[in-house]
Amino acid sequence: MPYEKLEITTPIPVLSWANHSLGPEETKMAKNVASLPFVFKHVALMPDVHLGKGALVGSVIATKEAIIPAAVGVDIGCGMSAIKTVFTAEQLEGKLKKIRLDIEAAIPTGFNENKDVEKFVTNWQRWDDFKNLHRGVQDLQSKAMKQMGSLGGGNHFIEVCLDTENQVWLMLHSGSRNIGNKLAQCHIHTARELAHMAGNKLPDLDLAHFVVGTPEFQAYWHDLQWSQNYARVNRDVMMARFKHIVEKHLAGGKATKPLLQVNCHHNYAEKEVHFDEDVYVTRKGAVRAQTEDYGIIPGSMGAKSFIVKGKGNAHSFCSCSHGAGRLMSRNKAKNVYTLDDLIEQTNGVECRKDEGVLDEIPGAYKSIDEVINQQIDLVEIVATLKQVVCVKG
Repeated sequence: MPYEKLEITTPIPVLSWANHSLGPEETKMAKNVASLPFVFKHVALMPDVHLGKGALVGSVIATKEAIIPAAVGVDIGCGMSAIKTVFTAEQLEGKLKKIRLDIEAAIPTGFNENKDVEKFVTNWQRWDDFKNLHRGVQDLQSKAMKQMGSLGGGNHFIEVCLDTENQVWLMLHSGSRNIGNKLAQCHIHTARELAHMAGNKLPDLDLAHFVVGTPEFQAYWHDLQWSQNYARVNRDVMMARFKHIVEKHLAGGKATKPLLQVNCHHNYAEKEVHFDEDVYVTRKGAVRAQTEDYGIIPGSMGAKSFIVKGKGNAHSFCSCSHGAGRLMSRNKAKNVYTLDDLIEQTNGVECRKDEGVLDEIPGAYKSIDEVINQQIDLVEIVATLKQVVCVKG
């Protein structure tokens, strides 16, 4: 049995695929979630699990009649997109730096936004619904429109990769940008206020929740779905630009048809059926892995990444990990590693090699091979990718 049942006393069990690697803080956070009366069946922890806010990053929480906004988190709909192209490694020779510079010019990173907004973006049908989002974001529609098709910062990235057959893949990682963050913060604040007013004795205030049937639940669920849609389209817009850049360098600008396309969330919630019951499933740093679902499990920028297909494992609520998972905090990484370490660990990758991305050094992450080996009952590997270009947010 690849997972273990944590030795803790809670109303429901906690099943972990993390191979005995939970410390006291992580165990306490798992215990807090498993003690909530509306959590269903058990809590599932993925191999890349690490500390988060309220709930562990890398946890799958099924709930009945309630949802925890802080468990979904502030980067609503964050996830991955990848396409397998018709191009091969030989066609990339001598072009990597030009491709990287073109990506950086075409796709805003960090807090930057687009100067021009494509017609495809302004025509997005969900803008009509903006007026129905939380009142706290009503002055942000213009910003949200300009940020659609932007990467953001932190661990978000755009990569050109090669698989073991030397086929070129395009891959990126991003979410719902500032608008998703602001919406999440508005609702988390409301949930905390409600918990305080009700005198709820929660083990952690970040586990404040909304109950099904209340106006607060309905408002959050509406804004959550809107943000998840925004995140998916944000990745689509970036991928279209990214693909166009690569086609310019490798095919003289001629459009090509992808051989495979994957676009998956890993910070989100949906209504699903598990163990024959309707539940709300929150995947906080986890990917849906139902039978035949394609998913993306990226490693750090000096390691490798995996395209996978789900096995529909019921015990994990049909889920798998969303990456390698951090081994150390950003501040610790900056204190432990030097610029020379970064240069050495990203050898062979066309990327920024400066102190601005030192917190994203491969050494700050768990071994992606170990993480994959711990979930062989959750997914099968479809392709193993190694990046040759990496643009960080």
